[in-house]
Amino acid sequence: MLSFKELLLAVSAFGLINELHAETAVTQQSATKEITTKSNKPHLKAEQKLGLKPELAAVPFFFSSENLSTAFGGAAVIKHAGQPQSSALGIGLYTTNDSWVGYMSFNNYQLPKGIAPQWLFGLEHYQAFYKEGTYFINDADRKAQSMNQRIITQGDESFSKLHLEYVLPIGKGVNGAAASLRPSKQKVNWNPLTSGVSTVTFTPFMQSQALLIATSEPSQTKGLEISFDWDNRDNGKNSSDGGQTNLKIRNGFSDDEAPSWTTWSFEQSAFFSIGKNDFFRQQILATHFYLADTPTWNSQSGEDDYHRPPSYAGVSLGGYEQLRGYSTKRFTGRSALLYTLEYRVQPHWQPLQEWPIFNFYDVPWWQWVVFAEVGNVSDSFSISALHQDMEWSLGAGARFEVESVVIRAELGVSDESNQFWVMVSQPF
Repeated sequence: MLSFKELLLAVSAFGLINELHAETAVTQQSATKEITTKSNKPHLKAEQKLGLKPELAAVPFFFSSENLSTAFGGAAVIKHAGQPQSSALGIGLYTTNDSWVGYMSFNNYQLPKGIAPQWLFGLEHYQAFYKEGTYFINDADRKAQSMNQRIITQGDESFSKLHLEYVLPIGKGVNGAAASLRPSKQKVNWNPLTSGVSTVTFTPFMQSQALLIATSEPSQTKGLEISFDWDNRDNGKNSSDGGQTNLKIRNGFSDDEAPSWTTWSFEQSAFFSIGKNDFFRQQILATHFYLADTPTWNSQSGEDDYHRPPSYAGVSLGGYEQLRGYSTKRFTGRSALLYTLEYRVQPHWQPLQEWPIFNFYDVPWWQWVVFAEVGNVSDSFSISALHQDMEWSLGAGARFEVESVVIRAELGVSDESNQFWVMVSQPF
């Protein structure tokens, strides 16, 4: 079943915006050079010629799924939305069973007049109402042992995030945050002082989930997320060398409904080229490791008041990026571990540019992928517990670069279910 909730989050939060970064930054590089040499004040004609004028692209869509019935809506993207490197995205959806979704984001903004050149700012907001949503709830009166229950019920969801990203003045960030968004032909090495983009991101957030069925979980949580990231990939769209390292710490603030909580996660990806042959012009082994924990899991403020995040904000596996043979957030608990291996190939045979519909767009490459994942979620943080009775997922799919955006379609299978995903961007 294709769920638009997963598609929306993938397109908006993890995919389309990142794919736009490189294109807008390239425009900024050439624009800044030419405007500086000609005039201290950019003219409208110069903006149009250099691509600085905002560019709007919009597309309608409709589909049908088990939980949403028939759905229709649209998405719109504005590139150079006020600044050369910035963008804005909006998505709206309504369904025949009276569900609806709204999402908007503003990305990669900087302060004017060259103030704080190492900083980028962004804002996003998501609001949705699902008449028949599928949820997996850890709900055992918040006592020591959690239970993972699958329920289908009416749900109101939302989140708001403010992103404050500091690009360290090393590696690709040495010339400022905007310059770090530009593609680079510099050879990858494993020294962060000279290679990749290193960032520290502060993200105040507020997230809510109110279900028609009563649970003991708080309906809202708010807090601060701090992320340390080193993106050392040679190409975010189609990596063949390097990797990415990310450490993320989330702290939920206490309120009248629930005590505070803390989670952390660590991710490491690495990419290895294994050459080409008569069939494939590129072969890549892509690896990914994920580890997460809730160190406050067993801390208590009262008899039943454990310092644990609600299931919708805590540690989980399952979905379009992790254990793709299972539904989103299928497994939730204190800690999680996941190993992923992908074999990505680009065949010499590439007929898409001549196929109907595809021939209207620039499709420079397509990629065939097979993947295997094994992982586990546990209510204790220990190597033995996380490696015991591990869940697995196998799958295959195809990925395309269409007008500078990577689109992937893949099928994940497990011993419990099969999941077909249509997403934007690589999973890692």
